[in-house]
Amino acid sequence: MPKPYLLCCALALLLISSLSYSQASPHRPVPPTRDPHSPGFVAAVELPNGALPPSNQDGNFILGPSHEPAPEALPHSDIPHGDVYTFFLNSTDSKYFPGIARTPGTFGAPDPHNAAKLIVTTSHPAPYTRRVTVYIPKQYRPGTTVPFIVGADGPDPLLFTTLDSLIAERRVPVMVAISISNGGGDAQGSERGLEYDTMSGRYAEFVEHEVLPVVESRFHVKLTHNPDGRAAMGGSSGGACALIMAWYHPELYHRVLSYSGTFVNQQWPFNPKMPHGAWEFHERLIPQSPRKPLRIWMEVGDRDLLNPNIMRDGMHDWVVANEDMARVLKAKGYHYQFVFARNAGHVDRATKRQTLPEALEYLWQGYPIAPAKN
Repeated sequence: MPKPYLLCCALALLLISSLSYSQASPHRPVPPTRDPHSPGFVAAVELPNGALPPSNQDGNFILGPSHEPAPEALPHSDIPHGDVYTFFLNSTDSKYFPGIARTPGTFGAPDPHNAAKLIVTTSHPAPYTRRVTVYIPKQYRPGTTVPFIVGADGPDPLLFTTLDSLIAERRVPVMVAISISNGGGDAQGSERGLEYDTMSGRYAEFVEHEVLPVVESRFHVKLTHNPDGRAAMGGSSGGACALIMAWYHPELYHRVLSYSGTFVNQQWPFNPKMPHGAWEFHERLIPQSPRKPLRIWMEVGDRDLLNPNIMRDGMHDWVVANEDMARVLKAKGYHYQFVFARNAGHVDRATKRQTLPEALEYLWQGYPIAPAKN
């Protein structure tokens, strides 16, 4: 067979494959670089390049464009290192999340009668296996009650390394970290989307009843029931999930840490009582609800996401969502710190390595730190 014929066939197949992919995949526009001093954005303190906000100060701050890792985010050989353990959970054993998945290469279509509603027809039951990674600091004394932080999209080695440093320096309490992987996929119709974007207490209840008891029994730790000693953290939808956990169960969690929080309209299945998903937080829930006993640290990047799917409902701008969150949190008198990072994308790793120590120290303000042993 002539080589030109084979070449034409290969090119044709490549073109067909590309067209098929483009038809099945939502268009993702390149996010513009946002100016933190744009009209409508919150007034914020512009920090010198490389500087971080004070860890004991509420308010809005703007980071410079350089994001060198904080020393506390790097491994150090001269301090105690916590032990890290792993176990797995199967969907077949879960009463809360038996498992779904969206068919690969598919997404959904906006409802022609409601721009805020996405119709997904390719989501179906599917099993998963989930990894849970547990960090236990060397300073933990067996038999004592310990505070803890729950993280989404685990494992999170950066969190464990940072806790090694901060605990050794007594800048945060001795705490356990529980880093939970998601059940797979992303956004509407996926298991991860169902877990993290659903506006209800379900995920917090899953953690409470199907994760924490296993951690306690397997690793012989005694986790506190005091909500002041419980924190939730995550990035993107995991950041939204952290706030959702505390909002719907403030008797369980009082501390929230979020990178590029997905406080946008991404809930699925559609819920007419919460028709705008996590956008409802700054649109209605926080402004119209009594202040809850929460302390919140959150970040967004100047190149964070903007309409990364086919929905054009005006509720898919991550920067605007986080700016609006800062505005309503301030108006309601919350203890919060909002960081706008220049030269940063979505859940920007360099920004996280720069800010996580300060974020954790801010998050745990007011919680007692045990005196050092003599």
